[in-house]
Amino acid sequence: MSSAAAAERGHPGRAPLSGAPASPRTLLVGMGNPILCDDAVGIRLAQALAERLPPAAGLAIEEQCTVGGLNLLDLVAGFDQLIVLDSIKTKDGRAGDWYRFDGSALRETMNLSNVHDANFATAMELGRRMGMHVPADTDIHVFAVEVRENLTFSERLSQELEEALPELLTEMLVEIEALL
Repeated sequence: MSSAAAAERGHPGRAPLSGAPASPRTLLVGMGNPILCDDAVGIRLAQALAERLPPAAGLAIEEQCTVGGLNLLDLVAGFDQLIVLDSIKTKDGRAGDWYRFDGSALRETMNLSNVHDANFATAMELGRRMGMHVPADTDIHVFAVEVRENLTFSERLSQELEEALPELLTEMLVEIEALL
């Protein structure tokens, strides 16, 4: 559900993305691909958090973000704070573990040959250099869940992540509420 839908469903404190929420303006984004198994964990978390977070002035929620590269600038421009829910796959990671870091932990793309090469950090830095109002690195909060399978077409999470989802939600909710 988009933040506009959340507002219509009894969450009037959540302003639609196109509206002008009160300061500070925070955007919570569920990133991923809904048809690539565990890659959808950020989307699933954002959907669940949209139902559980208390209404907050200035909070917009984009439950399903499938764009990347420079297209991210259209989404985040104008917000002071960004909370990103996403998946991560590390060499020795265990599915269901999660990490929290800020935007300063992200690296810029080394060789940008086209807009599809621009990663998150590069897009944010380019936006800043162009004079766009995008969150500072310290105001970008990434919650990344370790995944098992993110290359298989499936609209379902792996069993490990399905089982971990309630605990992930409980733990992340506490930290996200503190950010708001």
